Amino acid sequence: MKKFLSGSSLYELTSYAKSRQIPAFRAKQIYSWLYDHAVCEPEKMKNLPAALRLMLQEDFYAPGSRIAERVNAADGVEKLMLQLYDGECIEMVILPAADGRITFCLSTQVGCPVKCRFCASGKHGLVRNLKAGEMLEEFALGISCAGRPDNLVFMGIGEGLLNFEELAKTLAVLSGEFNFAPRRITVSTSGYVPGMKQFATLKKEYNLAVSLHAVDDETRAKLIPPHLRYPVKEILSAADEIREANGRQYTLEYTLIAGINDSLEAAEKLGRIAVSHHAKVNLIPYNETGNEFCRPDKNIIAEFEQKVASTGARVTCRVERGSKKTAACGQLRVMRMQKKEEGI
Repeated sequence: MKKFLSGSSLYELTSYAKSRQIPAFRAKQIYSWLYDHAVCEPEKMKNLPAALRLMLQEDFYAPGSRIAERVNAADGVEKLMLQLYDGECIEMVILPAADGRITFCLSTQVGCPVKCRFCASGKHGLVRNLKAGEMLEEFALGISCAGRPDNLVFMGIGEGLLNFEELAKTLAVLSGEFNFAPRRITVSTSGYVPGMKQFATLKKEYNLAVSLHAVDDETRAKLIPPHLRYPVKEILSAADEIREANGRQYTLEYTLIAGINDSLEAAEKLGRIAVSHHAKVNLIPYNETGNEFCRPDKNIIAEFEQKVASTGARVTCRVERGSKKTAACGQLRVMRMQKKEEGI
């Protein structure tokens, strides 16, 4: 398998130039295009000779991804469907804020092995892990559309901590070559405890978001299949370990689903968990994807938020972004796969 040009170090580029009998200064030019300008397409590297640009395209995935589809919502949210070198596809999302800041939401896997019962991302299971170069291409292609972001969240398709080595390489390049502050990068997990323990060893100020979704194991069992489900107590212990290692308060993500986890009793327990573990809570009203689950009534959502806040916990409620049709993570990919299956 060819290497990805994105993610290549200056040492690797210099070694490549030497092996191809290319002047060493060309390696520095390529490096500058990759990290000073976030350009991963050789044809855009205008100060390189045409023959070298073609050589890079032949010797590397440069890039291995391309923007296959762009979907815009009225509120400015933009989803990019990226087709990968092997024909598989993933999504990334560009999220503009009212204050002008931009957040990129990046994927870490093609599909997802966790297969949470309410989530579109895992509907077809895991196809494969993304390489670090592919995740960095997401970042670069997003910049080509919207400019450099202020924040990054690895909350797209996949369980990033099940692809820890490639994710760790990606984070190292982002905070190194791209000089992106670790405090502006958030990694989400469904509660994969072994990966969380690995994440703690990085001892970097990356933010952690734990998709808890339930305050007890019985309720969580209704939402997450058993093969990658860990007890709530173990998840919180691992999250505390990360907080102690990097000094960052973590977030408990909690998708509110009608009749499953939206009781006031659950709200109070969630708030008490957050306070005792020095965490904050982000409530996510469920975005319906055509399965058996439903979003709670807006009054129930408001009461739930108030009850969490009454415990002294810091709590926010996510405002829905994007069009209804493609708002849920992985939904655009699912629609594309359905069309392919139907021969459309």
